[in-house]
Amino acid sequence: MMANDGKLSTEDGLADWAEALAEQKGEDGSGAGPDDESGSVLSGKSARPFSSSSNAEAHINDINMVLDIPVQLSVELGRTKVPIKHILQLGQGSVVELDALAGEPMDVLVNGYLIAQGEVVVVNDKFGIRLTDVVTPSERLRRVSKG
Repeated sequence: MMANDGKLSTEDGLADWAEALAEQKGEDGSGAGPDDESGSVLSGKSARPFSSSSNAEAHINDINMVLDIPVQLSVELGRTKVPIKHILQLGQGSVVELDALAGEPMDVLVNGYLIAQGEVVVVNDKFGIRLTDVVTPSERLRRVSKG
């Protein structure tokens, strides 16, 4: 999915998502057929009868409708559970031990769902994350539909 200039290729990304959507509809049987009046979840439109246009093109049009929706992307260093009394005792200089080990990959979450893992980098005096393992689009959809 990476183009030569290091940027994501929009066409490849859309094709991956379209393929994942098609796969998801095929697995759970929720694909809208010609007699199904429920419509497409992503498009918000009523179901349309089968046409001669390709399914991939229809899925890409559905995906284009959601591309500008903002989502919360977060990187998680680790987690821990502590009693409230310890939270109340926290002050400047306090250290909270996390369950993650130093050097372990960090989880990258979108709206609370794991989409990748990566390592910390510094770019122009700002922290960033270099993705080392990305969850496939079909697996992302499977995890979202289960949650």
